[in-house]
Amino acid sequence: MNARTIIAKIRRQEAPLPEELHWFASGLATGAVSDAQAGAFAMAACLNGLGDAGRVALTTGMRDSGDVLKWDLDGKVVDKHSTGGVGDCVSLILAPMLAACGVYVPMISGRGLGHTGGTLDKLEAIPGLSTEVTEAQLRKITRDVGCAIVSATGAIAPADKRLYAIRDVTSTVDSVDLITASILSKKLAAGLDALMLDVKTGSGAFMKTQAEAEALANALVSTANGAGYKTAALITDMHQPLAPALGNALEIGVCMEVLSGNAEAAPRLRRLSLELAAHVLELAGWNAALARKKLEAALADGTALTCFTRMIAALGGPPDMAEDWHTHLPSAPIVGDVTSPEAGIVTAIDGEALGLIVVDLGGGRKVEADRINPSVGLSDVVGLGEKVDRHQPLATIHAPDEDTAEAAALAVRRAITIGEKVNVQPLIRKVIAA
Repeated sequence: MNARTIIAKIRRQEAPLPEELHWFASGLATGAVSDAQAGAFAMAACLNGLGDAGRVALTTGMRDSGDVLKWDLDGKVVDKHSTGGVGDCVSLILAPMLAACGVYVPMISGRGLGHTGGTLDKLEAIPGLSTEVTEAQLRKITRDVGCAIVSATGAIAPADKRLYAIRDVTSTVDSVDLITASILSKKLAAGLDALMLDVKTGSGAFMKTQAEAEALANALVSTANGAGYKTAALITDMHQPLAPALGNALEIGVCMEVLSGNAEAAPRLRRLSLELAAHVLELAGWNAALARKKLEAALADGTALTCFTRMIAALGGPPDMAEDWHTHLPSAPIVGDVTSPEAGIVTAIDGEALGLIVVDLGGGRKVEADRINPSVGLSDVVGLGEKVDRHQPLATIHAPDEDTAEAAALAVRRAITIGEKVNVQPLIRKVIAA
């Protein structure tokens, strides 16, 4: 086998054999495939696609390019993946809820990308906490606590790490086949029994239209199931932030409220967390009604909160997070409201713009080497359909200095439209079944 022949097949719109794509994925990890060949492969796949069988073969080949975890536990091993949005901190609620129900969640997560926040960055807003762990630590925390939200080791899907870097500089990121293989190769390497996907659409998502989101969701679900993993997806709305807070420490605070039993703190976040978790349990063989009952109970009786705070302590965070979380989270020196210039109804929210405001405040990275300020962001963000009076707050800005706060206030006013009528989309648009 050789890279030149495989690339030529894809360029001619011929289907490579599964073993050829496995070989290519291995070559990405070992260096047998050059950067030039990886770039040519990515461009050919972006332009012509790989087909259903090719997408499965590339995914499993990239999965097998590194370590694939195997578990010996007394319950199912499950996970969830989101395609990214603003105010999306579902993982921080879902994982401990599932752990409280007796399943295991070794969640390999990522950092912020573009306008969307990263689960690992949010967790590391907690003092002392580190998501960089060894495989032995991942196994111990998962076994002892039930959930572990951590970063991938270099041994997990190294082919994806190499190909992603090539795609980033060759304008081949937006390929459904390559996106699918990238997402699933890392997730499936965790040795899962079931996987639930949250594919977002709207102003705050990468997939702006429902048609784009459905195409990606169908590719992800069919590929994962084709690789032998029980997988389903929800298409969910991201025309407004999922939580009323955007920013690392601020989103941790909202999660602590939800996990502490405050059902009004973030209703959309709470509802989606419950829905996704219930679908995960159904994929793992649970009765639907029992799954929802158990999950609601885990929030109400504090067992989900206990799992979350035990995980925080196991990752190096404060052991008393449940009792004293307000004092542990960093706060910004400048906090102030940005008010509405007129009365009316919130008719549109540019979620991507709000996410970029958080980045400009210092809550995300513009280049890879940037250090994140965990204290900055937006809180108490208004929702679609909400009535506002003139001079009523649209959001509260948490900024490092006055000049940055003033720039953020102008940007928030541009991102939130006040009018007379609005059509609020349902939170859950569609279910893509396994």
